[in-house]
Amino acid sequence: MCGIIGIIGKQDASTALLEGLKRLEYRGYDSAGIATLSNGRIERRRAEGKILNLQNRVDTQPIPGRTGIGHTRWATHGVPNEKNAHPHATERVAIVHNGIIENFQELRREVLKSECTLASDTDTEIIVHLIDQRLQAGLSPTDATGQVLKLLRGAFSLGIIFAGHENLMIAARQGSPLAIGIGDGESYLGSDAIALAPLTQRIIYLEDGDWAVMSPESVQIFDSADNEVERAIKISALSGAAIGKGGYRHYMLKEIYEQPQVIGDTLHAFINPTTRTVALPPLSFDLASIKKMTLIACGTSFFACLIAKYWLEKIARISVEVDIASEFRYREATMEEGGAALFISQSGETIDTLAALRYARSQKQHILSIVNAPESAIARESDTILHTNAGPEIGVASTKAFTTQLTVLACLCIALAKARNAISDDEQARLVNALTEVPARAAEILNHDERIAEIASAISDSRDALYLGRGTSYAVALEGALKLKEISYIHAEGYAAGEMKHGPIALIDEDMPVIVIAPTDDLLDKTISNVEQVMARGGRLIFISDKNGVARIDDANAETITLPAVDAFVAPILYTIPVQLLAYHVAVIKGTDVDQPRNLAKSVTVE
Repeated sequence: MCGIIGIIGKQDASTALLEGLKRLEYRGYDSAGIATLSNGRIERRRAEGKILNLQNRVDTQPIPGRTGIGHTRWATHGVPNEKNAHPHATERVAIVHNGIIENFQELRREVLKSECTLASDTDTEIIVHLIDQRLQAGLSPTDATGQVLKLLRGAFSLGIIFAGHENLMIAARQGSPLAIGIGDGESYLGSDAIALAPLTQRIIYLEDGDWAVMSPESVQIFDSADNEVERAIKISALSGAAIGKGGYRHYMLKEIYEQPQVIGDTLHAFINPTTRTVALPPLSFDLASIKKMTLIACGTSFFACLIAKYWLEKIARISVEVDIASEFRYREATMEEGGAALFISQSGETIDTLAALRYARSQKQHILSIVNAPESAIARESDTILHTNAGPEIGVASTKAFTTQLTVLACLCIALAKARNAISDDEQARLVNALTEVPARAAEILNHDERIAEIASAISDSRDALYLGRGTSYAVALEGALKLKEISYIHAEGYAAGEMKHGPIALIDEDMPVIVIAPTDDLLDKTISNVEQVMARGGRLIFISDKNGVARIDDANAETITLPAVDAFVAPILYTIPVQLLAYHVAVIKGTDVDQPRNLAKSVTVE
């Protein structure tokens, strides 16, 4: 996860910025940089690698100034190097940026019309030049930024400073967290409150679409329609759980709301928005030569494997076996030498998964892992690590780790399909475009959380629940049922919708909530047929679909959750979010321990 820090006020900015970046190291990064206003001019120092490298650069080449911005960056497309490190700048403006700009290519074409030279491979630099062009045309920094923000599509957070304006900083948030700190004659900016902890206890959390004009003495906040708005100042402790929760009631809710950003961070590591291609880390084997893949994991990560099986077999046209780690090695499965085995674990320490990895190694498989901890045991014993960039996940029930696992798997699917010539360049570009839209669509879903909370209230007294889905939505149904069980202690089961008539239909009555995951895809008609069987038996239907699907439900008693229309390829990533929120709100109503459910641990290190 990338990190942002900013300061405008009385103290030496470079010292405070470096200290703030150190507090953001937990998010993961491979380069860092700061920029300050020194005698009205923008000065930058950037370095590849650890913050110590940046610290050494600043020690040998100090940059004075009391206004500045800093950034820790996890590599996007291209190599992690100084030219791609943030802040990006011209003589007039400097920017730090978290997130992903969906319409990068379109905006890049506009920028290049002016014959300017791009110094990096990033989408962030495009924002810099769009603002710079308007400054050169005579607009004020505020007006120039306001115009450019309306051009951007995607999920992002920004910190911006301007040459000659030492008492000005502009912040903006769309789907990616950003906090403003209020000090005594100073203002601060951070991607989370941890970065601001030693500086102030008074925190403002910007809402989606907000942008703020900051000075040492004041903060003006505007919504997406440029109306000035008030946002509450919250008092945070300087350390401990309250800061870590970022103003949210529970870690789980915070982590659900971080998904637009962390999915964007993960996409940045694998997708080149210019060429609309996927680039995996260097592999020790030829991807095109793989004839079979074996996917192995536990719990929620196992459901990610099930979704990937649909993707890989349908799109990459490769044979895939999926197994639960705790069962796999005891079968003593025969594995053809030269196959690829992929292991998924949030912590990278799950003992069953590690044992299965070692068995696959003994069978001469190429070992890949998808982990959220690149220094973990599973990562160390893998040939190739695919990092999820989810950042620390504190809540025991996995949320953002799951959706970033799916994001990595989707990228792997595209890369493998292209290597096997199973898809054309145009199809690859279509799939990449669909993935690029996910952070913004995820933010849209989160903006409708009140509706999901209302439905949760209606089912919180249930003893049982049934989740149904077809295709990739079957695995989402399994994950939804697991989430409800984990944190609310309501018995729930997930089923392939077509299997309902082979047994589960006997359970359906007016007391049984039936949650149906039904994106518009080539299985929607069959899913609707199953839904009609539920309605005919008086089941308490909760139907999750887009406008097209919801319009086909003719039952006044049915509850519906309407999601944005998306490509069927990315639907399982996005349809996971409402089932997470539904489970969360039910658990809150029931008063269970949401973040630490009974009998569960975050990392399972015993068999």
